[in-house]
Amino acid sequence: MELKIEKYDHQGRGISHYNDKIVFVENAMPDEVVEATTINETSKYIEAKVTEYKKTSPKRTKSKCPFYELCGGCHLRHMSYDDTVAFKKNKLDEILAKYAHVETKIEVIKNKNRDFYRNKIELQVEDGIYGFYTKGSHDIVEVDRCLNVEESINIILRSTHLLHITNGVVTIKSNYNGEIILNIVSSDAKQQIEIENLREKCKLVGIIYNGSIIFGADHFIEIIDSILFKETYNSFFQVNRYINGELFKILNSHIDDNSTVLDLCSGVGTLSIVASRKAKKVYAIEIVENAVKDALLNSKMNKIENVNFLLGDAFKTIEKIDDEIDTVIIDPPRSGLTDEAINSLIKTSPNKIIYISCDPVTLARDLNILKENYSIKSFYLLDMFSYTYHVECVCVLNRR
Repeated sequence: MELKIEKYDHQGRGISHYNDKIVFVENAMPDEVVEATTINETSKYIEAKVTEYKKTSPKRTKSKCPFYELCGGCHLRHMSYDDTVAFKKNKLDEILAKYAHVETKIEVIKNKNRDFYRNKIELQVEDGIYGFYTKGSHDIVEVDRCLNVEESINIILRSTHLLHITNGVVTIKSNYNGEIILNIVSSDAKQQIEIENLREKCKLVGIIYNGSIIFGADHFIEIIDSILFKETYNSFFQVNRYINGELFKILNSHIDDNSTVLDLCSGVGTLSIVASRKAKKVYAIEIVENAVKDALLNSKMNKIENVNFLLGDAFKTIEKIDDEIDTVIIDPPRSGLTDEAINSLIKTSPNKIIYISCDPVTLARDLNILKENYSIKSFYLLDMFSYTYHVECVCVLNRR
């Protein structure tokens, strides 16, 4: 079928129409004319891929990645970097208008390291092939280099023959110093891994195999904005060190001097420690016991004494805090806030809410409720995941 591409959807796919159905086309840009074949069809829409470009956009760029046409790790490498950012900003404008019924100025924080920015990946292993899932399937595309990841991780991608894993998942983490932790989940024999040869190729700190340490340690030290963090093999940290530092700066600029701050779902205390540099007092609530233990250690390493770490369900533990909260920091999962969480926030009635989100749709949905009591003071788009359609947002709300 021949299609004229009209615009982008929110996943960066081209949108067209055919036989009264909407058509989503991978790797297609507005004003292009393409010949496409159907890969999935429902009663309402068609998903298609290009078989021939009959007219290409002058904005189309050639991807530097040789695996781009197959690999599902990136979505936008046929655009220039600035065009990907413009796409994301327009996407946010549309989502906020549709789901939150608001318009607001969006400040864009670009990624300084547009390539080689990720400090964590999950490598799929099937029948001895190491790589990433292809677009729209669980087939594996074998890779020996990725433009998204730090070079210390690319060393591992070129050394997978030393792991001798047939099937499983290998999670690779690196830190500011290029040190490496491998977390392997597999039914294969762990004794076959060539540890000494791996150590000759990279700064190998530890290997965890099915939850047990088989070499070194299960953690290393990460440094962001002069703050030390213990990062274990399974703890949550943002994958982009530079943008994480920019997030810290945004947070710091919106924490008032001598304020009392509540950090909900605080994890290993990352944002609590940032907030503590200006706040008088910080309460940090986390339900995972090991995360609280790491948070206490992180606080001690950075000589922080004004954070109170509490173990428990965030929105039930709030009731135990007998203090007036000035600012709430919330970084919920992709699903956003529950009704119970929103009611707890409104009941707590802080002067300010700093809402960090990896899913603008659920953020906008929650803003549509919160806007009755709060107005948007600042809104940021952080390009945490360059050349993908994913968007990280920070929304600062002031009580009306």
